[in-house]
Amino acid sequence: MNSFWTRGMCCILLLNVLVSCGNVPNGEEEPDKPVVKHESFDHDPSKFKEHREQTERFVTRNLYGPYGVHTNFQDSGQADTVATGHEVLSESAGLLMRYYALTNQRDAFQAEWELAKRVFELPSGFSYRYSPKHDKKYAINAAVDDLRIIRALHEAGNHFDRQEYVEMADAYGKRFFDFNVKGGKLYDFYDETYRVTNDFVTLCYIDLSTLKQLPVPAKQKSALIGNMQKILQNGYLSDSFPFYETRFQYDTDTYRSEEIRTVESLLTILALSEAGLERTESIAYLKEQVRKGTLYGQYDRNGTPLNDVQSTAIYAITAMIGSEVQDAELYEDSIKQMEKFRVMDGKSPLDGGFGDPVTKTAFSFDNLMALLAYAH
Repeated sequence: MNSFWTRGMCCILLLNVLVSCGNVPNGEEEPDKPVVKHESFDHDPSKFKEHREQTERFVTRNLYGPYGVHTNFQDSGQADTVATGHEVLSESAGLLMRYYALTNQRDAFQAEWELAKRVFELPSGFSYRYSPKHDKKYAINAAVDDLRIIRALHEAGNHFDRQEYVEMADAYGKRFFDFNVKGGKLYDFYDETYRVTNDFVTLCYIDLSTLKQLPVPAKQKSALIGNMQKILQNGYLSDSFPFYETRFQYDTDTYRSEEIRTVESLLTILALSEAGLERTESIAYLKEQVRKGTLYGQYDRNGTPLNDVQSTAIYAITAMIGSEVQDAELYEDSIKQMEKFRVMDGKSPLDGGFGDPVTKTAFSFDNLMALLAYAH
């Protein structure tokens, strides 16, 4: 389960009324849509190769333990309601598997996959979290993390020309469909202890690209994709603040957002971009904010920042969006902003990684998203 999800996704939220988007008063002409110029995207992987390899070394040498990538460089008592310290997440395993597949590291991929199965596998999916100190495997999966592992297996099959990975992806994809999909709708998690799902879907959990690869009958897949694509697209907030709602409540057919978390909206925009469904307003907004270095962690529904927090992951995701929409300027500017958080100090244990050298805090999500951005 995503670390940002575990930091508050299960809290009780106030019901927000879904506002209409893009309405134009009678008699007024609709304003011109922003034009996004997609430059020729000729990405040279060697340009950031040295930085990518430095970050990879930090992750595999300093942020890694016997059970996988630590949630944080600094350890903790591992007793909080959210993952901390040297606990490990299936989120991290999936991200690292994708990175190894995209960078053609066959042996490293196989080793990470074997470890992920040993640490996280449940009869119903993959546990979102494991605590080494308490030898506790949480009996809950997270749709987004299971889908990421399934996607990594597909990517490994394609990059390594290994049919067995594709067959494994299909096997786990069928199991995922059995537990996390009901009535043509995706649900955030399945609780193995109580044998229940939740009653909503978080929009950034909707990985359309991987859902399209699930090995289920065409009619069922069509219903699932149609429902989830509609939920994604209708979650758009407004042209003036072109981010997305947080979750969709199935029993009331309403969207709910306590506040707009930037990482979540960016992941939603990334999923839409991968499916060729991105809105030009979103890309134009991101280009402007990235260029100025003013993407913050949380906003209200009108686009007013609720804090001035920025993060590696925010700019890593906008880089991936730039790659998906073939926009070299967005990609390059994003990497430039992302690298402001990279530690370049040979005397620091965080050297090459992304974190705070003073507090020695470095989170798995930031570092692994940076690796994916470099590899994209």
